[in-house]
Amino acid sequence: MAVLGVLVGLVARVWLWTLRVQVHIDPRLFEGQDERPWVMGFWHGRQWPLFAYKRRRRTAVLVSHSSDGSLQARALAIQGLRVVRGSSSRGGARGLVNIIRKVRGGMDAAFAVDGPKGPLGVVKAGVVMAARASGAWLVPVGAAIERGFVLDRAWDRYAVAWPFSRVQIVMAAPIDPASPLARAQLEEAIVRANAAAERILSLSGELRDDRDRVDLDPGAAGQRRDLDGGASGLR
Repeated sequence: MAVLGVLVGLVARVWLWTLRVQVHIDPRLFEGQDERPWVMGFWHGRQWPLFAYKRRRRTAVLVSHSSDGSLQARALAIQGLRVVRGSSSRGGARGLVNIIRKVRGGMDAAFAVDGPKGPLGVVKAGVVMAARASGAWLVPVGAAIERGFVLDRAWDRYAVAWPFSRVQIVMAAPIDPASPLARAQLEEAIVRANAAAERILSLSGELRDDRDRVDLDPGAAGQRRDLDGGASGLR
């Protein structure tokens, strides 16, 4: 499993290197003299574009103790991520404590906030607990893919961008984890960040072939039109 994880990681690294990545970061994440670490939250199934962001800061991720998790841990380490093992079923509390220690030590952390088994699009408590205990900002993250494919049989509809295609990443305005409404605010903000990423991608150039376009939220088209440019203030 370890050897397979290394092979998967190497293939993924070459694949991700080909992607054309544009990142929009809300300027409020850099305001003031206090450079707080970030605990980033995103939906399951949207990780692929995020792995392609080459200029990210030192970032820790939580990976389960399952056999699949062992493969994933090796592959993610090759992408430059600091892997902490743990899950909601085995070693979860210890894993969360270790993530908090990493963030207190100056790292960022990244969470698929609706995991490890869903339901998709519902924020779990762990990400807010980690940000609150470490003094970090909660950062909603969205992503969009120009051309690719979706693993429809996967519970999270995992999306993979084709090599050399464009991907958009949006890191939206920070949320104070001390707020009693932090979970609800994060959930809404991730939806808006994903919609903003889709909108930016649509505006930044015509697709060569619409048949390859990946719509990660098939039912949200009307909602996107109501966002009035969810990426305003981002750069």
